[in-house]
Amino acid sequence: MRGSVPLALIIGMAAIACAQSPHWEYRGRFGPANWGRLDPANKACSDGSEQSPINIHHAHLNKALKPLEFHFIASPVTLENDGYMIAVHSTSGSYMVMDGERYQLQKVDFHRPSETAVNGNLADMSLGMLFRNSGGKMVMVVVRMNADQDFPNATLSTLWQHLPAAAGTSQQITDVMVNPGGLLPANRGYWTYMGSLTTPPCTEGVRWFVMEQVLSISRQQLRAFTSLFEMNSRPLQDAHGRRIEANE
Repeated sequence: MRGSVPLALIIGMAAIACAQSPHWEYRGRFGPANWGRLDPANKACSDGSEQSPINIHHAHLNKALKPLEFHFIASPVTLENDGYMIAVHSTSGSYMVMDGERYQLQKVDFHRPSETAVNGNLADMSLGMLFRNSGGKMVMVVVRMNADQDFPNATLSTLWQHLPAAAGTSQQITDVMVNPGGLLPANRGYWTYMGSLTTPPCTEGVRWFVMEQVLSISRQQLRAFTSLFEMNSRPLQDAHGRRIEANE
């Protein structure tokens, strides 16, 4: 039986891959407008027709859409600062089921401001849960977050105590079991469309689910993230006539 790959090795391999790929940024000459020119592998960033994020508006109600089925397992996690964002990695085996297929949770990452707009409005932050099935297909579940009241999110309170401040560093949380389900709103209504990854190489064919309900975080939690990443989100992309559906 093939053994599992240690989490530390996975993060290390990701860091090496990032270091070997062409440098990109969220601003300036290496920013989003030029991602497609930095490497032929990034061609979709400039030439793709299903890029993310987009502005959610004029969604079509589709009552045939099924509720999202999540199976989250609490476990120790590792927070990684890769210089672009904070990513949370877990080996718990958490997964979601879509159209009868199981998609394993790969990571949770955070962006400021949100990497989705609704009716033209961006939230203060957003988180993305990336899932992948055995065939390599990817699903992105996005939650928008607003610091509109001093009411901290409990799961973020645990994570933010261990934020790695320097690029290329990580922090482990082993004394507390973290459940990713604490980062989802109670109402599981969603909008969905076909999109892409929001960082180079901007791979398309990713099914996006944007949760309709906004998650509340405290101003202190927002300030803690902003102290590390003032801005780390890709600008909105042209929808190119893509159909956006809502399940409720």
